[in-house]
Amino acid sequence: MGRALVIGSGFGGIASALRLRAAGHAVHLVEKLDAIGGRAQVFEHGGYRHDAGPTVITAPFLFDELFQLFGERRADHIQFQELKPWYRFTFPDGDHFDYGGTLEDTLQEIARIEPRDCAGYESLVAQSKAIFDVGFTELAHAPFHQFGHMLKQIPALLKLRSDRTVWGLVCQHLTNDKLRQAFSIQPLLVGGSPFDTTSIYGLIHYLERAYGIYFAMGGTGALVQALHDLMLRHGVTIQTQATVKALNYSGRTVTGATLESGEVLDADHVVFNGDPMTLYRTLLPNRALPLATKLKRDHSKLSMGLYVLFFGTDRTYDSVAHHTIWMGKRYRALLDDIFHRGILADDFSLYVHRPTATDPSFAPDGHDSFYVLAPVPHQGAGIDWDIEEPKLRSRIIDALDATLLPELKTHIQAPFAMTPDDFSADYLSYLGAGFSIAPLFTQSAWFRFHNKAEGLENLYLAGAGTHPGAGMPGVLSSAKVVEALVAEATASEAALAESV
Repeated sequence: MGRALVIGSGFGGIASALRLRAAGHAVHLVEKLDAIGGRAQVFEHGGYRHDAGPTVITAPFLFDELFQLFGERRADHIQFQELKPWYRFTFPDGDHFDYGGTLEDTLQEIARIEPRDCAGYESLVAQSKAIFDVGFTELAHAPFHQFGHMLKQIPALLKLRSDRTVWGLVCQHLTNDKLRQAFSIQPLLVGGSPFDTTSIYGLIHYLERAYGIYFAMGGTGALVQALHDLMLRHGVTIQTQATVKALNYSGRTVTGATLESGEVLDADHVVFNGDPMTLYRTLLPNRALPLATKLKRDHSKLSMGLYVLFFGTDRTYDSVAHHTIWMGKRYRALLDDIFHRGILADDFSLYVHRPTATDPSFAPDGHDSFYVLAPVPHQGAGIDWDIEEPKLRSRIIDALDATLLPELKTHIQAPFAMTPDDFSADYLSYLGAGFSIAPLFTQSAWFRFHNKAEGLENLYLAGAGTHPGAGMPGVLSSAKVVEALVAEATASEAALAESV
């Protein structure tokens, strides 16, 4: 077996490193930041702990598989706690909708809001399952770098009306506007507007229904640590504070990478777990790229940016769920401001994460820890975050004080924030986009950045910007695609060597 270099240690990079190591490769993982995890960093601030990145675990079996590769059990190293409710949606009129638990739990909540939509919800679940059976079970782990493979899938994709948006899919089944909002929100978890995102991503709903939503006790950071230890136990070497300056290549073959320190890392296979927009702009010269890659790089539409406000409180808010979606007064118009007009509006919708609802270790006794996320335009909008961040912070605190978190302004502790500027600087995300390119129909499957780089041998891509897309299930599945591609290349090299 050969030497594999994995650049970037988000979940896609970690999973790629583990899968290639289990296949017998010598694996070296490099990470720009002080600790592995990519966006899944951990902040300790003012006595409070905060997960900086992903907080929602779906498809837990994908994590189980990584431990099973080495004959281990994930449950022996990290506990996943299923949440109830999965999400609580709160609306401007004071109403709320608890989503999660059994099908009967959800139907009971729907009946409270709009009884006529109970049958529609069951038909939505059935449609989501049909999409899941094709979009996830059959295609999420399949490589799409060859157009012929895409052509074979077109009949199934057309039958599922993949040209339709998630909003269009949901509206076909539900009539109540609150329920339509609640059941169309999932694309925002992977960087897209429900009014633009292909209905393929409607499979997320069935994924949640089939496997539930979990929280890793100790936080996502504890999950990263468990995977870090798994890698070390099985011989993956890890190098942090190591920023890649350029990829090295000979002819059309990538041979490794050069770090900013000048160190050269040679490899037989290179896996890039970062933003493809950055890879094809800064790490490879333009002359090394085929026209198709340049066009994709220059014309892809990006996901939105993210504003994340972290803080603690010197009291607890026991009535607040672990995950709350705080809906603003505008829905489509607000998303159009963010995705199409590049406007930082005065209003917002928020995702409020209160991990202390499940794991009190995130804060001192009698305190809470919070992470509040607002979708915002990426850096292409030209927003001066030095000026606008304090204003947005103040508006969000005022809004939460008046609604979900009474007297927040009196009890808030140690606040700090991340803006798209931080995503650009810390994660080398092009224009500070939160999820690389947006999950449009014309940017999915073959149309997305390929897991096998075009025009170059030995270079593979894992992570949010490549197939199958963003979110933990997506990036973990991208590592499965990389594993299969490297195995195919290794077998071809072995066959060639035997024939010589």
